[in-house]
Amino acid sequence: MRVSNGTVLDLSPGKHNELQVRIIEEFAKIFAPGAALLYLGDTAKKMFYVDAPALASLGVPMTAHEKLPDVVLFDSQRNWLYLIEAATAHGPVTAKRHYELEEFLKDCPAGRVYVSAFLTFADFRKWLREIAWETEVWIAENPTHLIHYNGDEFLGPRSGAELPR
Repeated sequence: MRVSNGTVLDLSPGKHNELQVRIIEEFAKIFAPGAALLYLGDTAKKMFYVDAPALASLGVPMTAHEKLPDVVLFDSQRNWLYLIEAATAHGPVTAKRHYELEEFLKDCPAGRVYVSAFLTFADFRKWLREIAWETEVWIAENPTHLIHYNGDEFLGPRSGAELPR
């Protein structure tokens, strides 16, 4: 797989990494055109691809890589940070995970867009009740559509004032 800066990445085999490739090659092209890949984990090597200078410039701490979701993209035009969980074995962006990431990224001025990505609708159905409100769902099986978990806005960051307490 080739990423936006021309780097070629070769992920280890498996469903999780298959989904991550589809996130970068399909989701990003449709819903985050021009966004740069800042972080990509791998099932064999956690910190597979890291743009540490870009993450640091956004106030994203790099001391605890386990806090980052599977894929992190940054759209500098809109100042949006896409935080994407490839929901296979470990699941989607839950309310708890959403809160943890908000705390972890408290010094990041970019608007945050939380996305739970699934390979199939069957995978999505398994996690349906766990997905946090104010997030997006993308299913690779139907890559040109999103499911918005709250209809007040479509794709985009939400302010903390809008989140339920």
